[in-house]
Amino acid sequence: MARPSFRGVFTALVTPFRDGALDEAAFVALVERQIEAGVHGLVPVGTTGETSTLSHDEHRRVVQLCIETARGRVPVIAGAGSNSTTEAIELVRHAKSVGADAALVVTPYYNRPGQEGLYRHYAAISDAVDLPVLVYNVPSRTSVDISNETLERLSKLPNIVGVKDATGDLARASLQRLMCGDGWVMLSGDDPTALGYVGHGGHGCISVTANVVPKACAEFYDALMRGDWAGALARQDKLVRLHKALFLDASPAPTKFAMARLGLCAEEARLPIAPCADAVKPQILEAMREAGACPN
Repeated sequence: MARPSFRGVFTALVTPFRDGALDEAAFVALVERQIEAGVHGLVPVGTTGETSTLSHDEHRRVVQLCIETARGRVPVIAGAGSNSTTEAIELVRHAKSVGADAALVVTPYYNRPGQEGLYRHYAAISDAVDLPVLVYNVPSRTSVDISNETLERLSKLPNIVGVKDATGDLARASLQRLMCGDGWVMLSGDDPTALGYVGHGGHGCISVTANVVPKACAEFYDALMRGDWAGALARQDKLVRLHKALFLDASPAPTKFAMARLGLCAEEARLPIAPCADAVKPQILEAMREAGACPN
């Protein structure tokens, strides 16, 4: 069976809460809004989805609910990372069992394996589960940076199909493309530099900003995919301040603030993420207006 295309904008979905519990109705509505706006795929329970403070049951429920709601209209890449290889395998197995198109597996954090340990971590997942896996490289969060040389080794394994690169290092992207070959999927994990990343041969982005303005983000990537660089740059100019504003406080607090102002979900996050600081809210609201959102 042919694998889905991983191109364009994939929204790193927030997980809405209400009174400490999952707000399933709000989540379903968010998924529908994303698909109607034209995004190219969805990523539940990643960093933006506060996976680190979800119970295992909650994690699995959000993945299942996303897939059930999407109903095959767009690909779903399920967050399935852990710093325990055994636990990561279990999460990838669950993602496959409920119909995910791929899994996003972050580099192991805290225990900080070397390059050989990283290779063996992903190789064990590839051996254990027949599901496409994207390596999530975000050294600013994990204190681990997986090298292009290790990714080149991993690209030869049957189920390791690509990367979410949140390093912001654009030269790395060109080198990685040459090293890993044409079949290697390259998605940015950094909204502000995604335009340049696609210019270096990337295929799209797993986007935080798309939670707030999915249509504008989808149009930006549609322009890129058809080679309309001038049109993409014009759209980037409207989005770039929002890209930055959503990280003026610990993520996803600014994103949830913005979405609450749009009436999409409660602002509630889970500790240790505190509510968005009042001092940065005016900048977020102004950036939203510039991006075409109309906050209340």
